[in-house]
Amino acid sequence: MRRSVCVILLALVAAACNNATDATPQGLRSVSYPINIVASNGTVAIPRKPSKIVSLSPTATEILFAIGAGPQVAAVDDQSNFPSNAPKTKLSGFEPNVEAIASYQPDLVIFANDVKQLGSSLTKLAIPALLQPAAATLDDTYAQILQLGEATGRSSEAYQLTQKMKHDIASIVASAPTFTSQPRYYHELDSTYFSATSSTFIGKVYSLLHLSNIADPADKQSSGYPQLSPEYIVQADPDLIFLADTKCCSQSATTVAKRPGWSGITAVKKDAVVALDDDIASRWGPRIVDFLRTVSAALSALEKAA
Repeated sequence: MRRSVCVILLALVAAACNNATDATPQGLRSVSYPINIVASNGTVAIPRKPSKIVSLSPTATEILFAIGAGPQVAAVDDQSNFPSNAPKTKLSGFEPNVEAIASYQPDLVIFANDVKQLGSSLTKLAIPALLQPAAATLDDTYAQILQLGEATGRSSEAYQLTQKMKHDIASIVASAPTFTSQPRYYHELDSTYFSATSSTFIGKVYSLLHLSNIADPADKQSSGYPQLSPEYIVQADPDLIFLADTKCCSQSATTVAKRPGWSGITAVKKDAVVALDDDIASRWGPRIVDFLRTVSAALSALEKAA
């Protein structure tokens, strides 16, 4: 499956929820099993603290390890490449094989796409399965982190992580340079010029730093992920170009500058073509802080070059 198509499949989202009914912050409550988690796929009963978790979501994998639940993870999907010590397997989150998943005897499965009714299939096998679809906002990210903390008995660690993320993001936004007019940017998903608008998760993260997205006017079908033309991008003349296709498509400032007509784009002339980590730019977990820090650094460089 093409990477851009995978990204688009993740575009339709639902916010993750939890089953808290009191006013105590979720991260400060102790977890007592059995517990019921109200998730996007309904109420999920978890009879005991999971010790054989299977993650079919790269973002969930990152979150699990970030909250200290790594030792409880038995297997992760073929796209979960961070952290490096995650037990990566041939399992697929896009083309799930229920029998293969069940062979790990999991006591909890986390998945981001309910392909072929994966959730109900696992439920029939008495395997607790938690659906955490792609986040639409940072609040969704925080909710998913807290939810995984509760599900894995790591509530305190999850709460601390969300608080640190909020603090770091606020600091980055507060220290970012400001401009008289909003800098215009182009976010490239792949070498066929698919982009992401301000309505998407990543677009909303850019908006925290008051950037103007050149893809917004081109999204006539409101998909969130329009395919732009080279001519459109050249005419839009972005001040910044962010490449989220450095791994998948070997794109760089050098390859961009060699594209016909692109040498005249402001971002190219001002050396403001920024190579991103494809994975960080396409996920909604803790490393979104690193992404925002990279964008802020690009703005600082742009300010100095002015």
